[in-house]
Amino acid sequence: MPLTPFHVAIPVRHLEESRQFYADVLDCEEGRSSDEWVDFNLYGHQLVIHHDPNIGETNTLTLHHNAVDAKSVPVPHIGVVLEMEDWQRLANRLKERGVVFVIEPYIRFVGEPGEQATMFFLDPTGNALEFKSFKDIDAQLFAT
Repeated sequence: MPLTPFHVAIPVRHLEESRQFYADVLDCEEGRSSDEWVDFNLYGHQLVIHHDPNIGETNTLTLHHNAVDAKSVPVPHIGVVLEMEDWQRLANRLKERGVVFVIEPYIRFVGEPGEQATMFFLDPTGNALEFKSFKDIDAQLFAT
């Protein structure tokens, strides 16, 4: 079955602050929008940021963390699996733009099934984002 784009909607504290992050830091193309939400093209997937007035001016989301490969992985999180070249380009761009990583770009599960490049960071509201890649996505994505 061919992959189809996913759609995910997430809450944000400030629509304009988040709009700038997704457009300028992640280079997402903006789609439709209103005073309360904005659609973005996140590597071919539909990401929608929705203003949530309950988050407040100084609050960020509270995330749980689970240990994975001796790292503290934020939960929940969303992300995209990229081709390795695109993942490396994104990692370099994020470093150049001063993004603070929750988990710095690195290769995890080295030598094991599912070996992957991964990185985690937060948007301005505290939504956790993961971008990952595999040498061979088709063979390794669901490897056990």
